[in-house]
Amino acid sequence: MIKKHLFFLLLWGGFSLPVGAQDLPISQIIIDGEGWELLSEGHQFTEGPAVNNQGEVFFTDVPTSEIFKITLDGKVTLFSDQANQTAGLIFGADGKLYGTSIGGKAIVQFDDAGKPVAIAEGVNCNDLVVLADGNVFFTDHVDGKIWNISPDGKLKEVAAGIAFPNGIIAWPDQKQLVVSDMKGASLWNFVIAADGSLKHQQPYSTMQLPVGLSESGADGMTVDRMGRLYVCTTLGVQVFDTQGRLSGILSKPQRAFLSNVTFGGPELDYLYATSKDKVYRRKLKTTGFRFTR
Repeated sequence: MIKKHLFFLLLWGGFSLPVGAQDLPISQIIIDGEGWELLSEGHQFTEGPAVNNQGEVFFTDVPTSEIFKITLDGKVTLFSDQANQTAGLIFGADGKLYGTSIGGKAIVQFDDAGKPVAIAEGVNCNDLVVLADGNVFFTDHVDGKIWNISPDGKLKEVAAGIAFPNGIIAWPDQKQLVVSDMKGASLWNFVIAADGSLKHQQPYSTMQLPVGLSESGADGMTVDRMGRLYVCTTLGVQVFDTQGRLSGILSKPQRAFLSNVTFGGPELDYLYATSKDKVYRRKLKTTGFRFTR
């Protein structure tokens, strides 16, 4: 169980740590003296950080329909200007970049030139995850549903009943899925069946809420190799241990909306964050995870 003093957070060294909880996982991932580093600015609304096999990170500027690439040396270049208001991004095990095109109401796959090709059309979509077996899951907060696209391209509804399903990620074993509820306090867990359906829907973890509010503001998520879960919320990046217990909160890189995070860099030991008009990263004492075949 979470100790009572977990709720009395002390801002220390750029992150929130429960008083007297140095043994909790968040204290094991912070590097003294390492804070958020600004990588890119001047955008309208950044989203969807995704890492490729080389450790380069791609992100979107949703209103401008652009996708940018951050190289390993920190340089930012334009990858596509055809994104049609794509929000979520993720690389599949096939090395292809997938996205949720809000403007096109489609799940798309980008070619090497940055041109999108729809793999599902006529859908409300926000964020997505692509498993190594080719199954695609995406959130639809307009209708409050989770959808699956099978490897052979069939679309089906697989879950409902979440107030505002937003971020979505799979655990490293790819047997379970987690969905964040932007308008609630719960992270929802599902078991992934062999046919791509979702079973045993239940609230898995409870996020900290701003004082006096009932909504977490939860958005994008990522996991590290150890199975810790990192969730963007109004309070910052909330970190949960492998048992689903809140370990602490990484502070926001700026006082603005925090949309999404992913691990990147050649060793996957940098946490990249998209926050309104800017993109940041900070080095941690842990590494991320990429799905492989």
